[in-house]
Amino acid sequence: MTERSITPPVVWPTKATEVPKEIFVREDVYREELRRIFMGPEWFPIAHASELPNRGDFKTCFVGEVPLLVTRDDEDELHVFYNSCAHRGAQLETRTSGNKRAFQCPYHRWTFDTKGALIGCPLKPGDSVAFSREKYPLSQPRMAMVHGLIFVTLCDAAPSLAAFLDGYEDKLANVMGGDGRLRLLGYHKTTLHANWKTYHDNDAWHAPLLHTAFRMLDWQGGKGCQFANARGHRGFESVLSLPVGQTLLSDASLIEYRGGDLSRGSCSLHLFPLFAAVKHLDTIGLRFVNPRGVDRTELHFAYFGREDDDAEMTRHRVRQSSNLLGPCGMVSMEDAAMFQRLHIGSRTPGMQVFQKGVKDEYAMPREFSQNDEAVNILSWEYYRRVMGFEKEAACPA
Repeated sequence: MTERSITPPVVWPTKATEVPKEIFVREDVYREELRRIFMGPEWFPIAHASELPNRGDFKTCFVGEVPLLVTRDDEDELHVFYNSCAHRGAQLETRTSGNKRAFQCPYHRWTFDTKGALIGCPLKPGDSVAFSREKYPLSQPRMAMVHGLIFVTLCDAAPSLAAFLDGYEDKLANVMGGDGRLRLLGYHKTTLHANWKTYHDNDAWHAPLLHTAFRMLDWQGGKGCQFANARGHRGFESVLSLPVGQTLLSDASLIEYRGGDLSRGSCSLHLFPLFAAVKHLDTIGLRFVNPRGVDRTELHFAYFGREDDDAEMTRHRVRQSSNLLGPCGMVSMEDAAMFQRLHIGSRTPGMQVFQKGVKDEYAMPREFSQNDEAVNILSWEYYRRVMGFEKEAACPA
């Protein structure tokens, strides 16, 4: 990838446990992230197939600043296109989702079907010597799917999706109930007033300390494990210990667990750079996250049930999803305020410092307890290498 200068250059500390606060607030760093990461050789989950259950369904989204259009055609096949007219490049669809068999650009009335083919155009014979409909389909990024989750990459040099996931396919399936056979229940959408990396850096240690409902419900985590790899992906699986004899809620069924196996009562998987999949109690959530500026991040919580859920289980999942997690969820409502305070605090000099679970300040950790924050260090090392930030010289002994 062609090098570009960031001035002044970001010098990464020698200690593995430190991250420069300036990278969260510098516009030039953010612009380079768009180029190296969001336009670079990474894969981005943008939708689940169950969000488009019917022929003609569509969804729009972004990867970085690039608009995309996801469709299901009349033969039940899924496609991803750049949301840009093949003529003069205007944004083709503005709605976030819907159902239609054709997409018409209002500028010059070029019309495309759900397969991306140009099916209508006001040009007449003789208007252009270079025109034919076959030459102007909608452009497409690379697309791949696993367990119904639709991934795209905007870079031809990206590895295969299997190489990107680096063995995490099964962990992804575990969060989605084992096989990805889901049914969409609904969305919460919010904007965080913070840099995208602040969301990505969220750790497991903070939950019982920050979130009031964890303490009020005496909700204690049991045994579990965290895992991470050199590609920047990480996650956890933990035994969930439910509160006993709680009287705070008038309807305790809101936190009832019907999944059966408490050994995986809470699972989370974070794929670099921004996607998260979370299963907590009977809530199955996919979080589609995208930067919208150096100080703004858009977060779409998508909630799902299983295809074979009966009406009562569906109702249970809807109630739990809408009340438990998300921007107003009773166990996570403090997150957005905390992310903003982290962003404001990052405008001061110095470093963010990791402590819990650190065995060696200079080495990459390899083993993690359930709530260690040290698990995030591997993601930061991957980010540093992708961004090309050189480490400062070690001080003489």
